[in-house]
Amino acid sequence: MSATLELAKKLIACASITPQDAGCQPLLAERLKALGFRGERLPFGEVENIWLRRGQKPPLFVFAGHTDVVPPGPAEQWLSDPFTPELRDEMLYGRGAADMKGSLAAMVTASERFISAHPDHLGSIAFLLTSDEEGRAVNGTVKVVETLEARGEKIDYCLVGEPTSRERVGDMVKNGRRGSLSGRLLVRGTQGHVAYPHLADNPIHSLAPVLVTLCTKEWDRGNEDFPPTTFQVSNIHGGTGATNVIPGEVEVLFNFRYSTEVTHQQLQQQVEAILSQQNLNYELEWTLSGKPFRTAPGNLMTAVSQAIGDITGLETEFSTTGGTSDGRFIAPTGAQVVELGPVNATIHKVNECVAVADLEKLSQVYSRLLEILLTE
Repeated sequence: MSATLELAKKLIACASITPQDAGCQPLLAERLKALGFRGERLPFGEVENIWLRRGQKPPLFVFAGHTDVVPPGPAEQWLSDPFTPELRDEMLYGRGAADMKGSLAAMVTASERFISAHPDHLGSIAFLLTSDEEGRAVNGTVKVVETLEARGEKIDYCLVGEPTSRERVGDMVKNGRRGSLSGRLLVRGTQGHVAYPHLADNPIHSLAPVLVTLCTKEWDRGNEDFPPTTFQVSNIHGGTGATNVIPGEVEVLFNFRYSTEVTHQQLQQQVEAILSQQNLNYELEWTLSGKPFRTAPGNLMTAVSQAIGDITGLETEFSTTGGTSDGRFIAPTGAQVVELGPVNATIHKVNECVAVADLEKLSQVYSRLLEILLTE
């Protein structure tokens, strides 16, 4: 059994449903301590974070990742216990196998391989680990980055181990992400009997034309780095459950994934203008999860392309599609940030899995990347 597979299995066995760490970080810290990494726990609220660093000189290369996982879902639909790692047909099954305990294991074994070969490497290597990525993401990486910034500890290069590959390890790397802006809209009317609509005011009827406008509006056309901004309704709730009652209010949850062609303030203004035109009685709450970011071509992107090519023979594709990641908290510091991990076909699904061969290949890509950036 490879060292990467063995470590991945140990991590999967930790039932670290967000925001719990369940022992993952101490396990990784103990492993990295043997390589000369100094660990610093940075807990905030119920969230466990850890900063592990080897060396004090620049450039500082950071492996960033999360030890928390999403809930496994219906246990009876899993072919094996989600927190009992199992090998079947050259695949490793378990919650977090692809997102992202496999990546964490590969980061550690890559560091072991690299440091063994280059004990006096250039610069420094660090790990930024959190148990608050799959949840609210308010006491995790964002707080650690604030701590580092406050004491002038600057990250030069950062690799986030999110599962970015589509069909083969390394075929896609994220060098940016769209912004995420969510809204909670509450429209009020007047409850009444459906047989006497003139004595009531149906907020669902009032809302309907607004939703049509919001769903069909072109917010922007994107650009060469980002696809167009999208608007999606994720939840609608209204009514008492009875068929003969006009509801008194309706709640809508929605989300924008937006490009750099528009700001979150502009999106808020446009939505509120559309609502005002309909003369609705409404309340609207906004939550900004992250602004869009993009790493421009430079040392890190060049090195990632070379490392992937050297190990896999693939010519990678850089993209900004998909969901958000903790890279959104690191990029604003001026760091070059990319995301590279295993195939993402089963993430957040029942029977999540990763190819055993891909774990070792990912570890080799990571160690090759360290060689390119931190050796002469």
